Parts: sequence; structure tokens; C-alpha cells
Amino acid sequence: MLTRRELMLTSGSAALSQAAAQTQPAHPNVLLILADDLGWGDVGYQGSEIKTPHIDHLATESVQFTQCHVYPLCSPTRSGLMTGRSPMRFGLIYSVVRPWATYGIPLDEHLMPQTFRAAGYQTAACGKWHLGHGNRRLMPNARGFDHFYGHMNGAIDYFTHLRDGGIDWQRNGVSVREEGYSTDLVAGEAIRWIKGRDRNRPFFCYLPFNAPHVPLMAPPDSLEKYSSIANVKRRTYAAMVDRLDANIGKVLAALDAEGLRDNTLVVFLSDNGGPLGGGANNGTLRAGKATVYQGGLRVPALMRWPGHLQAGSKSDQVMTNLDFLPTLAAAAGIKPGGEHPLDGKDLWPQITGGKTIVREDLFFATEEGDRELAVRRGSWKLVRRTNTKNLAVTTELFDVDADPSERSNLAEKQANLVRDLNGALDQWAALHPKCDILTGLTPHPGFVTPKDWAMAPE
Repeated sequence: MLTRRELMLTSGSAALSQAAAQTQPAHPNVLLILADDLGWGDVGYQGSEIKTPHIDHLATESVQFTQCHVYPLCSPTRSGLMTGRSPMRFGLIYSVVRPWATYGIPLDEHLMPQTFRAAGYQTAACGKWHLGHGNRRLMPNARGFDHFYGHMNGAIDYFTHLRDGGIDWQRNGVSVREEGYSTDLVAGEAIRWIKGRDRNRPFFCYLPFNAPHVPLMAPPDSLEKYSSIANVKRRTYAAMVDRLDANIGKVLAALDAEGLRDNTLVVFLSDNGGPLGGGANNGTLRAGKATVYQGGLRVPALMRWPGHLQAGSKSDQVMTNLDFLPTLAAAAGIKPGGEHPLDGKDLWPQITGGKTIVREDLFFATEEGDRELAVRRGSWKLVRRTNTKNLAVTTELFDVDADPSERSNLAEKQANLVRDLNGALDQWAALHPKCDILTGLTPHPGFVTPKDWAMAPE
């Protein structure tokens, strides 16, 4: 029989446990960090001269993905990430949502924040949207986010927050005019939101930075750190990545200060490969942003969850941006919502230590000049380029496991495989809805830039 003192201690421990259970959500928090145009070779743990100590430290605590693939441009990757479905199905695969575009992700598509909010999560997005701004029903607050802070367009002035002379900086649909470098402001908002959260509910925080996307702009103190780099574009790009890293470090430190490290699944990746003409470096991978070669598709990616994922390990599992919605939902113990079937696959068993699996055919496309399509089947990758002026077609076949730099075209030696893969590409491309594929790389002469990008019609 327990003494009165032992009963009191037991009761006190039970009360403390109950209190801890009330303040520690049963499901993990999820922090999804997305860099913009970060090259394969532009982080320290990949050998870059750019100093990224916080990302590097995160890598030592994470599973490092060596075969994470995305689409070659911003909007296609972000739309696939948010929906778990191929943007070919809803017309967002070939290009980005231009400032003069009136469309975005269709309203019948179910987004990642909606899945988490339906499971009781509080949701926030801080940063770059780029998934539709022509109507308020396309904006973040109407697509599952309780809180949004940042900008609608793909690129803004980092200091004035203007796009083509109009303010593109808002909080929950209301434009905000404030001073500061956008990378700093986005991180600061995420930290404030995390600190002010409802502590009795888990959270999903999407942190899509616009750095180091053009325009190439960095604060003077960050530029000074890279004064030894002669190339002006590379110097500015390096300073932008450095600032991005510092702010990621601040957000991760805020998680620690809030006691959230052990119950927060942190994901980090880039939305596409680095632009070679914009100061980026994709290492030995071929080409870069806006191409379907590996330099445009393969990106740095990390996932950390202490006690659940092996720190410092590497995963060679082939994965794409489409896989994150079903995978993160599985990790959180919830089910993806929506009526449409997902194209992405739940890879949580592979990430937590299971054997890698051979993927189904994976498809990629872009049209920033020539139309480029690619399909990966096992280690084989077919690239088909169509000159949009004379319709000349170029076909290349690579064994990307043996030849990740895509130097050896094996198409002539594998004619039957080329025929099969071309057929698969045709079937996939036929999924595109019967609408305009592009809105044009330049605005219609009748387009008028709004003075306030947040003031879209409903």
C-alpha cells in the first residue's frame, strides 16, 4: 500500500503528465521550408563555397535525400507540392503563373494545408505564393491557410516589396507597407506565428522563401562577406543564400526555444535547380532551371524528426515533389483529403529505414523557349525537346544512375526503349486540359499593373 506521501507524489506526477499531454500535441508539427532557385551545389554540405552553417547542421540531424526531383520552374513545383498531383492534369506544368495571368490551382484541387487543417492543425504560410492571384478564391487564405504573410507574384523587389510598381506584400489579404529585406521579414513572421500559436493544437507551417530568386539583391553586410567573388551575379547570389541560411537558423532556433524540436518534422528543399545565368551552381549536374536535365530537376532536400528519423543518414530513394503530401500526411498519422486520386506516393516507410523501391514512370516538362518533356523509368531517362519555331525534335536517352551528368546519349542503342518511353510521354502530355498552355512570356499590351496586388476581385 502506498503511503500518503507516495500517493501525493504519484498524483502530482500524473497531473504533470496530463498537463504535458495537454500542451504537447499528439500529432507532430510540420515545418516545410522551400528555397527558391537554390542550386544543387549551393549549400555547404554539398561542397559550396557559400557558407550555410545552419542548413549544414540541419543536414547532420536529418535524412539527406540524394534523389529528390522537382519540376524545372516555380509554379509547377509548388502546385505539385501542394496538391500531390501532376500539374499536367490542371494546366500548370509548362510555365509559371505570370503577373498578368488570371488563373491558378483549380478550386476543385485539394491542397496540403486543407488536409492538415481538416485533421485539427492550425496552418500558416509565410513567403512566396505564386499559385494564383487573379481572384481572391485562388489566394492562400482561401486554400487552407489560416494565416498568410508574403507576396503573390514570383518575383518582387526585396526591399520595396513592389512588383512592376505595385505593392505585393500582404498579411491575410491586406497590403502591408513596411521596411525590411523580404527574407528577414518572412522568417520573422514565421517565428512570431509559431510563438503565438495555439499550444494545444499541432501546426503546419509552410515557409516558401523567395530567395535566392531574381532580382539579385542582398543587404550590404551580406554582400561584404563575399567580396572576394569576382563575378557580380555569383557574389550577390551567394550573399542571398547566406542570408537565407541565417534566417532558417533563426526559425529553427525558435523551435528549440519553444521546446518543439522533438515533436516537429522539419522538411527543407528547393523548388527547382539553380539558374546558371543567375549566379547558381548545380555542381556536375547538366544545365539548370527551366530545363528537364538533372540540373533543373534534382535539388538538395532534408527531413528531420528526432527519434523517428536517423540523423545524418542518406536516402537514395527516388522521390518527387508530388510525394511530400502523402508522405507528410502518413508521418503525421492523418489521411490526405480531396476527391481526386494522388499521383504522389507515400514514401514514409522508405524514409524511416525501409528498402528503396523502384518507382513508376516519373514525368517532367517545361516550356521556356523549346518545349521539353522527360520521363524517368528506373535508371533510364528520356529527354524530348521540340523546337517551337521549326518543330524539330531532339531525343536523348540517359542512364542517370551511371551517368548523372547526362553526357552519354544512348538513344540510338536503345531504339525499342526510346519508342516505349516516347509513347508514355505522349499519354502523359495528353492529360493537359484543353486550354491555353502558356499565357505568354510578355504581357498583353492591354495589361495594366495593379497598384495593390492584394486587391483582387472575389
